[in-house]
Amino acid sequence: MNIKPLVTLLAIVNPLAIVPFFIHYTQGFSRAQRRRTIAVASFSAFVVIAASALAGLQILEFFSISLSSFQVGGGMLLLISSMNMLNAQPAEAKPQTHEMEDGAEKAARGASIAVVPLTIPLLTGPATMSTVVIYAEKAKTFFQLGTLVGYGVVIALATALCFSLAQPIARVLGKTGINVMTRLMGLILAALAVEVMAGGLSTLFPVLRG
Repeated sequence: MNIKPLVTLLAIVNPLAIVPFFIHYTQGFSRAQRRRTIAVASFSAFVVIAASALAGLQILEFFSISLSSFQVGGGMLLLISSMNMLNAQPAEAKPQTHEMEDGAEKAARGASIAVVPLTIPLLTGPATMSTVVIYAEKAKTFFQLGTLVGYGVVIALATALCFSLAQPIARVLGKTGINVMTRLMGLILAALAVEVMAGGLSTLFPVLRG
């Protein structure tokens, strides 16, 4: 299996773009609380990716959804995510994100905010899950499927690294730098989204193959 799934997942998850949210949610945290939040968020991101890779296809079969339809739907989610990123918004951001911010400021510290909203929906959401399922179907051997799960480890490590360096990153890049990086990743993701949709549409409508 090539590294295209890893590039796609890195573009969607884009932990660098979530750094400002991490800084916001962890204001006032002790160093130990911040370390625990990083650990839980990183592990949770891995669990979401691994579960999607190992059980995603079975879930599709249970609901009688064809992979081609899922590819088109997943590609549309990727395209929407890329549009958000081109507008310098988090890839998995949703309208209720600001409501989550208000609740997070008032309530849970530590592990609770690491899962919601940092992991879901900011880091891993529908676009991430659908992408993993699509690539899991293309895995022909156990080794390839294991490689896809292994990419989840890479995503978790990248998340841990970005969050651990949150303060230095924010100082070096500034808001403008983070926005530029997000837009670049969004452009890459848009191209990958079109490719995913094209694969599904060509299967659903063979006439499109020419």
